[in-house]
Amino acid sequence: MLDQPRLGTTAEFRMARRQALGKGLEALIPAGPEIRPGVLELSLDLIEPNPRQPRSVFSESELEDLTQSIRQHGILQPLLVVASDIGYQLIAGERRLLAAKRAGLSAVPVVVREAGAQASLEMALVENLQRSDLKPLEAAEGFRQLIEDFKLTHEQVAVRLGKSRSGVTNSLRLLRLSAAVRTALEAGKISEGHARTLLALPQAKQQGTALKVILAQDLNVRQAEELVRRMGREPAPSAKARPGAGDPQLMDLAKRLEGALGTRVDLHRTKRGGRVIIHYYSDEELNAIADRLLGEE
Repeated sequence: MLDQPRLGTTAEFRMARRQALGKGLEALIPAGPEIRPGVLELSLDLIEPNPRQPRSVFSESELEDLTQSIRQHGILQPLLVVASDIGYQLIAGERRLLAAKRAGLSAVPVVVREAGAQASLEMALVENLQRSDLKPLEAAEGFRQLIEDFKLTHEQVAVRLGKSRSGVTNSLRLLRLSAAVRTALEAGKISEGHARTLLALPQAKQQGTALKVILAQDLNVRQAEELVRRMGREPAPSAKARPGAGDPQLMDLAKRLEGALGTRVDLHRTKRGGRVIIHYYSDEELNAIADRLLGEE
């Protein structure tokens, strides 16, 4: 049984809010005394989402499983909230909140903390990192917010979140990936190891080309590293230096061929015709290109 009555009126809400305020982030990071000894039960209408929530994607199947569990057993772990001007703002437990709404609950158990924007983001990150809930790019985006919005160093972020400085730095590097690689990483088509390997390629187009090869040939991380090493030995041409740069139609055709073959293609026009140069970076890739050209995939 919960220790406090459900908050159903404005007066009760204001009284509970005053009682809930306390010492802040120390209650979670690091360990310390709780703000209040018990748990409040709040109406869902009083809880607003956290605009700095690091998680952006939730598994539909996991969310449905949690919804069914809540219908049967209720919410076993209270949500974490802070008091706001219009009610309470969620810090941790967004998936539980979504599942509670799906399950038809009108109120949820919460523990109230007092925290500003920075502390709220830190607590949300810690709660998700401790549960390994955050995807690599979600964690990186959370670190970026702490650094850019609150002027923290990589070392300060690491200390606050219980991470290594190198771990924070390496995570932030993932934000430099091309859009295509980030999409593949978010969708689980490649691992974080694959993504880190692709960071060695400075241009988005190079990363995209390597990504196509990795996906087409189902390369593991070690094989992807070898692919990137071979691609890195070949200097990336500038737009002006690349064959066909002065002919928009020729460049467009080269791009279409690259999309179809999953590798770089150069078209050279001469007085009597021209040359098509198809680049490959491993014997396996050559075989894959040949299969596509011969229709033997």
